[in-house]
Amino acid sequence: MTARLLAPALLCSLFATAALADAPPLPPIAAKAYYLTDFQSGRMLAAQDADKRIEPASLTKLMTAYLTFKAVKEGRIKRDQMLTVSAKGWKTEGSRMFLDPKVPASVDDLMKGMIVQSGNDACVTLAEAIAGSEEVFAQLMNKEAARLGMKNTHFTNSTGLPDPNLYTSTADLGILAGAIIRDFPEFYPIYSMKSFKYNKIDQPNRNLLLQRDPNVDGLKTGHTESAGFNLIASTHRDGRRLISVVVGTSGDTVRADESAKLLNWGLNFHDTPKVAAAGQSVGEVRVWKGSENTVKAGFGRDLYVTVDKGDAGKVAKQFIPADKLVAPIKQGQQIGTLKLSVAGKPLQDIPVVALQGIEEAGFFGRIWDSMKMKFN
Repeated sequence: MTARLLAPALLCSLFATAALADAPPLPPIAAKAYYLTDFQSGRMLAAQDADKRIEPASLTKLMTAYLTFKAVKEGRIKRDQMLTVSAKGWKTEGSRMFLDPKVPASVDDLMKGMIVQSGNDACVTLAEAIAGSEEVFAQLMNKEAARLGMKNTHFTNSTGLPDPNLYTSTADLGILAGAIIRDFPEFYPIYSMKSFKYNKIDQPNRNLLLQRDPNVDGLKTGHTESAGFNLIASTHRDGRRLISVVVGTSGDTVRADESAKLLNWGLNFHDTPKVAAAGQSVGEVRVWKGSENTVKAGFGRDLYVTVDKGDAGKVAKQFIPADKLVAPIKQGQQIGTLKLSVAGKPLQDIPVVALQGIEEAGFFGRIWDSMKMKFN
């Protein structure tokens, strides 16, 4: 299994990655496609047909939820706002939270109905409230997918009901799941709810791993006759978090079993050490023609890497500064590379950025440095 990185929008942009060669082989996974990634490092640990187009079924609701969370966070809708299901939403087939056209429901309940009960009626109601129609909402879904770096995805509805133009990939779903966890921690706990009661009907969360494993806290199941049984799951243990995507299995128990295989293999045979904290300097770079002679180099967020179990303390770092860096320098501008290795074997080459901006020097300072640069 070769190493792969999530899109830059998810965590950080990495230049090169070496394979993790010493971990025991992954047991067979009974699925059409799967994907396992380390949330903190952004590293793919295992995959089969990660970029192949697949039918997401109700996994589509992750993007519906993402846009709903975003709308709430931006104040465009409120959690206590009451919404009434439209005729279209009420008649939408498939799983539902059993909304009553005569009784408005709060956005908070609709979010729980969408996530825990997989209610298609809730999805349509939220989509129409946010975008005016489900069709316009689908356009927003595709715009957001492109922004997140989901390159093999196209949405046509908010529910995941079968459509020939509705498709995604396990890698793209991994990006989306990670984005939900990262961008909306205040809403993510909804995914760990084991049941939700609405309209006097108590429905269980179909993610069986929530019942089996206390470390699993999300995310979503999906199923249609054509798609099979799908599951996106996330687990956290000892300060680590992994995300698995399994699609096209033969049953709800099978999708849980195969997801557990992936997650346990990733946790048991890999580590995710932090190699640099946000704002921590990993070196300095000479600045020419600047108001300062040097600039500190580091990262805008905590930096993690994934290594084989037992290698967390063996990660070696080598900072390679940019050659002849000339002011002005913008904060966040790439100014070098951090080379990581384990036991002499290359692991990753990671872009390093300026931790602060450096303005140009005055006229005479620039002239003096121009002369000096000719001899350096």
